[in-house]
Amino acid sequence: VQLQASGGGLVQTGGSLRLSCAASGRPLSRYTMGWFRQAPGKEREFVAEISVGGYIVYTDSVKGRFTIFRDSAKNSVFLQMNNMQAEDTAVYYCAARQDSVYRYWGQGTLVTVSS
Repeated sequence: VQLQASGGGLVQTGGSLRLSCAASGRPLSRYTMGWFRQAPGKEREFVAEISVGGYIVYTDSVKGRFTIFRDSAKNSVFLQMNNMQAEDTAVYYCAARQDSVYRYWGQGTLVTVSS
């Protein structure tokens, strides 16, 4: 499966963005889908994931602010980000897995939160 992430940009503190991850090649419904991010000078970290069955996990720092969801008709996964903070600034990646390892990655989209 090939993944294409988009939707990044510049947003002010407290603002919102929606990231999209479009898939080609295979239906995303067969995969657990995740979002990761990598801030400048830091390692890539897990943000959120949604399983094939719809089970959702968030990292603590985004709970209550970010929402991950699927749209099977669009073969896409989204990350709605609200009340964004400076620490959310990062390159965001979507990824897919069918076992315990994320093997398929999108190219990343840059999100910058300014005060």
